Amino acid sequence: MVNPVHLQTLLEVVRQGSFAAAAHRLGYTASAVSQQMAALERETGVKLFIRSAKSVVPTEAAAVMTRHATKVLTDIDALKAATARAAEAAARQLRLGIFPSLATYVLPGVLKNERWRHLGLDLHVAVAEPGETIRGLLAGGELDVVLVYQVGQSGLAWPHTMDRQWIGDDPFCVVLPASWGIANGAQVTSAQLGGMPWIVHHPGTSDAAVIDRLFASCGLEPRVVAYSDDFNASLGLASAGLGAALVPELALQSRPEGVVVVDVPEIRLARNIFALRPGGSTDPQTGLFLDLVAETLKSLPPRGPGAARR
Repeated sequence: MVNPVHLQTLLEVVRQGSFAAAAHRLGYTASAVSQQMAALERETGVKLFIRSAKSVVPTEAAAVMTRHATKVLTDIDALKAATARAAEAAARQLRLGIFPSLATYVLPGVLKNERWRHLGLDLHVAVAEPGETIRGLLAGGELDVVLVYQVGQSGLAWPHTMDRQWIGDDPFCVVLPASWGIANGAQVTSAQLGGMPWIVHHPGTSDAAVIDRLFASCGLEPRVVAYSDDFNASLGLASAGLGAALVPELALQSRPEGVVVVDVPEIRLARNIFALRPGGSTDPQTGLFLDLVAETLKSLPPRGPGAARR
């Protein structure tokens, strides 16, 4: 097999007109250049130069080989560049797991940010609830980082080997049907809402357990008229007058007509949003991406009275 280094040396000898000049150009000794050309002649089985005491003259075979060598070396350079680009793209791929409301109202803002474009990440997104994306983080490395939420201190769990980064909080807000005649932004006590129709989480879910304890602590006994774990559905039902609901601010980014948001001082609850990565992950570009997610979340306009996002 012909050595590409020898082909490069051949081109330089032809350009410079002598072994000595080619050696000076390439940083070799004249003897090394002469040995390379001799080796190339053995590899190809043709005579490339007519040597004399003062000069070397390329043969017709050298001229033909020079034309082919130029193309071969160009193809090798292109192959190296393509391989480097592929390796770089693979190294910069980010497989992200993210829950629906964050994907809907925060991720688009991240992707429209000029800083995102400079990160050079090849993003692949899986939108699902936290329990599912955490499994994807664990099962064979299907995901590189997941964005999850936790309500209170119970329910969602992850291995202690995971690195956790706080992204921000998503406060819950009490929404009421506008048809009830209560002004938007009004302060209402939990006692006033007791016995009123409510749309709540399905029993047995981790969020429902936390909210039930919160309601019990402030003496609020809802009259349940619907179970819904989908915040958009809860908002739609509230706008139609079915009942009150507790929804996070992210869901209120697309607040429908027909609902008002009220301040209930006894009800203070938030979804704590975290990024999870395998322990020891140190990719700086992923860290910058997560910082951008946190900044974009914080920049969203608050939708609940007195519920400033921290």
